[in-house]
Amino acid sequence: MSSANPAAGGIQQPLTGNMLWLAALVLAAANFMVVLDTTIANVSVPNIAGGLAVSSSQGTYVITSYAVAEAITVPLTGWLAARLGTVRLFVGSMLLFGVFSILCGLAGSLEMLVLFRVLQGLAGGPLMPMSQTLLLQIFPKHKAGAAIGLWSMTTLIAPIMGPILGGTLCDQASWPWIFYINVPIALGCGMLGWNLLKRYQSQVVKLRVDVMGLALLMVWVASLQLMLDKGKELDWFGSPLIVALAITALVGFAAFLIWELTEAQPIVNLRVFRHRGFWASVLTISLAFGSFFGATVLTPQWLQTYMGYTATQAGYATAMSGILAVTVAPIAAKLSTRLDPRKLVFCGVMWLGCVTLYRSLSTTDMGFWQVALPLLFQGLGMPFFFVPLTGLAMASVEPAEMASAAGLMSFMRTLSGAFATSLVTTAWDDKASYNHAELAGMVDSSGDALRALTGGGMSDGAAWGTIEHALQTQSIMLSTNQIFWLAGLSFVVAACAIWLAPKPKRVADTSQAH
Repeated sequence: MSSANPAAGGIQQPLTGNMLWLAALVLAAANFMVVLDTTIANVSVPNIAGGLAVSSSQGTYVITSYAVAEAITVPLTGWLAARLGTVRLFVGSMLLFGVFSILCGLAGSLEMLVLFRVLQGLAGGPLMPMSQTLLLQIFPKHKAGAAIGLWSMTTLIAPIMGPILGGTLCDQASWPWIFYINVPIALGCGMLGWNLLKRYQSQVVKLRVDVMGLALLMVWVASLQLMLDKGKELDWFGSPLIVALAITALVGFAAFLIWELTEAQPIVNLRVFRHRGFWASVLTISLAFGSFFGATVLTPQWLQTYMGYTATQAGYATAMSGILAVTVAPIAAKLSTRLDPRKLVFCGVMWLGCVTLYRSLSTTDMGFWQVALPLLFQGLGMPFFFVPLTGLAMASVEPAEMASAAGLMSFMRTLSGAFATSLVTTAWDDKASYNHAELAGMVDSSGDALRALTGGGMSDGAAWGTIEHALQTQSIMLSTNQIFWLAGLSFVVAACAIWLAPKPKRVADTSQAH
């Protein structure tokens, strides 16, 4: 992938004093806002689905559309920065993100909301790498660690705040406010960013872009995501549309591989996969992040729809996973430079798997802390997964390939989260229907429960309604546990996959990773 750090128009001195920290705050806020929007909608799906009169599984399109659009923009960041200049791209992306956030809140139908979420994701994609690139430019060289630390902290804290903020806004106001809250941040940071950073504007260079590669990338990714999103709704391969999408995705992917491997300046540099350490790291992060994100999307839906939680309560429970993650992140960063990163990644991902497998024993009578504590302790494994894995991947490629490798890793991570969301929500519904059918043949075959309920004063209809409610709740509980079990096994496979990577011979500078 193209580097997001084109040559500057002239070497500028780093900022100092209050100006430095104000500019750093603006850049950190931009990164925070974009990462926040990947999780703020998780607890809001039931509210959005209810407000737009669609099913919860359709409501998850709000998550997947944003993630896919953001992933597709990552390869274009370097080209856009070269054509527009780094600061102009950053400010323009911020302002567009704010505009599309307003339109998301105003959307009156699911189709319009998904369209504006796609546009929001396209605008937000360059903000993560651009905020990191500009932070490294405005900080003196000897404070580069502080710049990366600030950027990394916003990346870790934003996913914690997303569910809490999303839940609170849905309960205290309404779901459009999860988008409106971006507007003052985007507009304020955009204007402040231009005034503070315009001296760091890079030279505009006319570079060619791999148009065919980009088109093929968009075709196969969009086709596959649509197939996963609409499959259950349209009876999978019984639908001509799903068959057509599957064929398009398959042919598009094959054509994309052939084109990118033979193109002189590809939009996605697939040649970095020749490094065993890199492809093993990407395989690990794709499996593990897909498992993590899928379970994270499922948890608030289960809590709100079937456990009686408000959006705020579900947000607090989901956010627990980030508390210990932030606390132990500095320890993970220090250890990753001293120990074999494969051991740290293995332990971190295996810990995530064990906790997720433990969560597959959940019951319907669990209290808040019985739900939240496993998520709290799950956070211990997250930094030992992300931090050393990034270092291992970057140490596996040539220095000149690091920007491309970082972009490709970010692309695969984001895409795996989107795909996992679709697969998890579809499997959740399917398994719930299967469990319901299995349990229905075993429930109250003697009629004792019905007689007890009617004997207590209930009508036959009310009694059957009570039995059906209990049946549905248990079906969903079984389905939820089955998904957690599969996610846990996926973590275990991911943990083992890291041993496919050779021991790194050097420590990478991960400042280009995003």
